[in-house]
Amino acid sequence: MSRIGKKPIPVAGAKVSVSGNLVTVEAGSNRLSINHRPEVSVKVDGDQVFVERIVESRISKAMHGLTRSLIANMIQGVTKGYEKNLEINGVGWTAKLQGNKVNLKVGYADTRVVEVPTGIKVDIQQNKLKISGADKQLVGQIAAEIRAHRKPEPYNGRGIKYSDEHIIRKQGKAFASG
Repeated sequence: MSRIGKKPIPVAGAKVSVSGNLVTVEAGSNRLSINHRPEVSVKVDGDQVFVERIVESRISKAMHGLTRSLIANMIQGVTKGYEKNLEINGVGWTAKLQGNKVNLKVGYADTRVVEVPTGIKVDIQQNKLKISGADKQLVGQIAAEIRAHRKPEPYNGRGIKYSDEHIIRKQGKAFASG
């Protein structure tokens, strides 16, 4: 039995509606929806959402907890939101926001461009980027795409890293004198 799937999800200021396999969560101007698998059913009862298995199969057990977590993440996303913070470390390395694109100058001959989808907000202050939005997966995906353009390296510490990430530094090559 899924321990995560059994727990009811508190709605907490969001409006949850279920239509067939489509679950929609709304709060203010934020709206997220997901199609859940047919092995589970979703029911809204007052201010709680319940996810139940229809059949006792291996896939339904896996989808039980997953569906519950996805709906809980959607509720938190539309009410509180998610954010990822990145830091750019490197001399002369910058990021600029132009419309819905982030232009990165991170040591390459050309400027790297990352498209920002609707629903995601990027704030840039000096060498710090704050990516925020209601969709947890999309916020993490955009942060990972930006970081992938120049991952932090352990020798000089240059690169794009998460603000809470710790880079273990390595000692450079030692030259023998003599």
